Amino acid sequence: MKITKILVALSFLFSVATANAGELTVTGSMEATYHTEGGQQTGNPLGTDRELKFSGSTELDNGMTVSVMQDTSDALGYGDNKITFGNVGGLVDIYVGADGSPVDAIDDVTPTAYEEANGSGSGTLNDIGGLAGQMGIGLSASLPILGTVDFKYVPKVDSTENADNANSGDAAHSVGSGESISLKTNLADLPAVGAYLDGLTLTTGYETQEVSTVVNTSDSHDLTAALNYSIGNFALGIQKKVHNEGETVATTDEVRYQDTAIGISYAINDALSISYNTYESKRHNTDAVNFVQDTTAINIGYTVGGMTIGFQDASTDNAGWATATEDDSRTLGVSVAF
Repeated sequence: MKITKILVALSFLFSVATANAGELTVTGSMEATYHTEGGQQTGNPLGTDRELKFSGSTELDNGMTVSVMQDTSDALGYGDNKITFGNVGGLVDIYVGADGSPVDAIDDVTPTAYEEANGSGSGTLNDIGGLAGQMGIGLSASLPILGTVDFKYVPKVDSTENADNANSGDAAHSVGSGESISLKTNLADLPAVGAYLDGLTLTTGYETQEVSTVVNTSDSHDLTAALNYSIGNFALGIQKKVHNEGETVATTDEVRYQDTAIGISYAINDALSISYNTYESKRHNTDAVNFVQDTTAINIGYTVGGMTIGFQDASTDNAGWATATEDDSRTLGVSVAF
């Protein structure tokens, strides 16, 4: 089987690294859920999710580090991978691969005890961070005052993850490149005013894709900003997101979304927490009626060791941006990390 060959090759690769003071770790997780939706028959409510991740690292004589990662899909097939050269020039980490994107990593950073407001499937989500599955090159660094910056460049947004010594040829030749950048700033580190902003974190991100190289079309754009505050056992946050799908056919109108996520959480103790989360989505589409989609959710999370038990009760009005359409869901999940 293909996955067997991949694992054997990886095992050999990592065994060589281990012999040269490298390190190999295997981590993973599995979640079982019981999911129901109100007002409709849902069939078998049981589901599972699983993932394995192989990570290896070593340190070079010049102080640089090299780490590699390979994960799997739910079917334990070939997933994402990334190689990272750390502490390059004593300043930045440089990576190559297809493991997410800076904006995808911050698509919703508001506090929650279990899932995002629509994380269990209530309502319709047209989210930011479309470069997540694209092969690219990036860098990350910690900057004085500004905080942690992460940038990724994708030469061709054709969703092709090439093997070594190969390229995607003319696949999806009508698309161009993409860029994604995020910045996380601890506002307490700001000069002068920082003493008054302890507990506040500002997270911002921008992403663009040349979704079509055809004349008279336009690129897609994602923009987000989140402000989170924590004090004691309380945490609260608000995040604004704009997603413009771009224009892939000449003379057609762009479709865009303006979303707002809010989360308030409280840690009852070290193991048990609760949260109230909302998600409002406004769509602009000249070819459809655009009602505001509103989702509210109550989350409960309980963690003991490597196991987490979570519950979400979510309700959506005007689901799919259609009037008087409801989409309610309840999800009970048990996940174990190892």
